[in-house]
Amino acid sequence: MSSEVFIGLMSGTSVDGLDICAATFEQNSFRILCAETIEYPEDLHEKLLKSHLLSALELAQLSVDFGIFCGRKVKAFVQSNSIRADYVSSHGHTVFHTPSTGLTLQIGSGAHIAAESGISTICDFRTLDVAYGGQGAPLVPIGDELLFSRYDFCLNIGGFANVSSSISGRRIAWDICPANIVLNALISTIGLSYDSNGEYGRKGTVCNPLLEQLNSLDYYFANTPKSLGREWVEANIHPLFAQYNISLQDCMRTYYEHCGMQIGSALSKTNSKTLCTGGGVKNTFLMERIAHYSLSDLVIPDEQTVDYKEALIFAYLGYLRVQNTPNSLTSVTGARKDVCGGVIWNV
Repeated sequence: MSSEVFIGLMSGTSVDGLDICAATFEQNSFRILCAETIEYPEDLHEKLLKSHLLSALELAQLSVDFGIFCGRKVKAFVQSNSIRADYVSSHGHTVFHTPSTGLTLQIGSGAHIAAESGISTICDFRTLDVAYGGQGAPLVPIGDELLFSRYDFCLNIGGFANVSSSISGRRIAWDICPANIVLNALISTIGLSYDSNGEYGRKGTVCNPLLEQLNSLDYYFANTPKSLGREWVEANIHPLFAQYNISLQDCMRTYYEHCGMQIGSALSKTNSKTLCTGGGVKNTFLMERIAHYSLSDLVIPDEQTVDYKEALIFAYLGYLRVQNTPNSLTSVTGARKDVCGGVIWNV
């Protein structure tokens, strides 16, 4: 293993905390040293949730504040685990993502992370890919290709569900459908942050007309590469619920079925194995619906891999950036070429 230690930071669209993972890498292998999830203070949580509604000045300040928060948490993480680190590799928190207009924005100032942690920091992994005409997402598939190649599919269920697979030696990946970003928004209307094990939604009844409308959205018939963002959810998913006078449980039950159908149909290869990670894997009912529609064997690994695979792979993206090796694949994003993205703030 390389002696260099990389710390990956991941803040997903579900805003359920900051994942921190320290690891070492050697070509196509890795070793996780330690990992943990830091819960956001209530005020920061609310600001991140509503970041897309802030003024330009407020958003710029939030980027600084979030960078300071991340830097201080990294410093405490390093001290509490008695490790040293050479680089922090930060995903940032996505606020805007419309690659068709050349725009992607992940906040969390890398300069402030570096200054507060005392560790050189790599951030802004998506922009170069988008500048070359790519989707800028998903970025995790290069880690799937090089670190988890023994699986036929790598599925991650967070705010969005995405999958990657190698076909004829060529890694492809795409966002399948919104997942926790919709389920959490629905159940938040009754004061809960998430639907534990899917037990609330399980009690509802599928509304077939709503399900048909969800499954008929144009995105699901578009060719890859393709990716989703919060903007698409607000424009295409939320308005559909408003058209139906049904209970919250029925809305959620219908959306669970929609997720199961979309995700399950993406895992359409018989005698295959799918690595399942991300917070959504802990939702028992959601996984039941996916399994119902899937032809693949769904493999749920150890809890550390379930919780920290994305943070691990962002640490790996930083490792590749330092090696000056491409960390974003044109076969995945549709960019004009493979690129080595990430801005380095040296200390």
